[in-house]
Amino acid sequence: MTANDLAGELSGRHIVLGLTGGAAAFKAAEFCRLLTRAGAAVQVVMTEAGCQFMTPVTMQALSGRPVYTSQWDARADNSMAHINLSREADAIIVAPASADFIAQLAQGRASELLPLLCLARPAERVPLLLAPAMNREMWAHPATQRNVEQVREDGATVLGVAHGEQACGESGEGRMLEATELLQELVAFFTPKALLGQRVLITAGPTFEAIDPVRGITNHSSGKMGFAIAQAAQEAGADVTLVAGPVHLPTPRGVNRVDVVSALDMHEVAAQLAQNAHIFIATAAVADWRPASASGHKIKKDGSGTAPQLAFVENPDILSDIAHSARAQSGELYCVGFAAESEDLIANAQAKRARKNVPLLVGNLGPATFGRDDNTLVLVDDEGVVELPRASKRRLAQQLVGEIARRVSGSTA
Repeated sequence: MTANDLAGELSGRHIVLGLTGGAAAFKAAEFCRLLTRAGAAVQVVMTEAGCQFMTPVTMQALSGRPVYTSQWDARADNSMAHINLSREADAIIVAPASADFIAQLAQGRASELLPLLCLARPAERVPLLLAPAMNREMWAHPATQRNVEQVREDGATVLGVAHGEQACGESGEGRMLEATELLQELVAFFTPKALLGQRVLITAGPTFEAIDPVRGITNHSSGKMGFAIAQAAQEAGADVTLVAGPVHLPTPRGVNRVDVVSALDMHEVAAQLAQNAHIFIATAAVADWRPASASGHKIKKDGSGTAPQLAFVENPDILSDIAHSARAQSGELYCVGFAAESEDLIANAQAKRARKNVPLLVGNLGPATFGRDDNTLVLVDDEGVVELPRASKRRLAQQLVGEIARRVSGSTA
């Protein structure tokens, strides 16, 4: 998922962005830009050390607001910037959060405006998120880990750190997350947790059925819809596992991914993982047929003009097999199927729903959506037919997750 997919998703939100000292401050500039593109109003507050790595002028240009750096700032009529700024915020996120800053919070010290407003915030309605950034040894130090645990206990949300090259030339844990990752974390934080505690299994993408070592049978499915649903479900609080056919898409943040190739591979993995899932969403465009036997070597043309004769066998029906399992029949597993049709969408979706024995069938016109970033969906269940008009796959995924959450509420184990 890119920052473009999140445009407008923070509309109406007022975010205080804090910068402390660290080489990762350059990422905060991009993060600020992405926040404004997502629709947020951004108020930047910087520590004295933060100003050594990024200028307030730059952050003012990116946020469109004057930057605060001192608790003695005369612009506040009541001389209480730490109160005013924290009361206006929907969230405070400090990126980068240095080891020293985290230590100050853990000890309740407030020598500057930024830690002061973090302590003064109404904690019950203004969440505090920290994006640590420091050298790998500093991050691993027992004192830092104690401080991180303490600020968590005090109510802060500490985001993860990345592994990789650091400004000092070393490599390891402690890098700050990238700007797009921070934006995803913030969007997910604000998303209602309608699927909290649910284990969701999703299949996505095409399968590839080998003819020989270099050729095979596949389809045009990009996997984008399934990946969007996986991201939306994770943001809604679910523990998500994504079984992906051969696609070139980044793994959604916070999602467990298992890569497979053929329909048989996907069937084996999905059947096993479904034994521990609450919700199964089959978005994958699985090949109905596969060659009866794949050649061990490339099949070459011999100049005769005669094409090789291929025999085919039917692939197992992943959705039907899981939907007819004991857990699905008992209501422990809620199954959602997808139908990519080329015509008579509603009639074919209704027939497929009955044949597969699934409570919810989602239909779309495959040729009109493969590879695209938008789509239209039709939801078919016992309640009737609901059409979701054309929108981005990101938006449709959010709507679908909401529909699923409503249907499974109180019905899963």
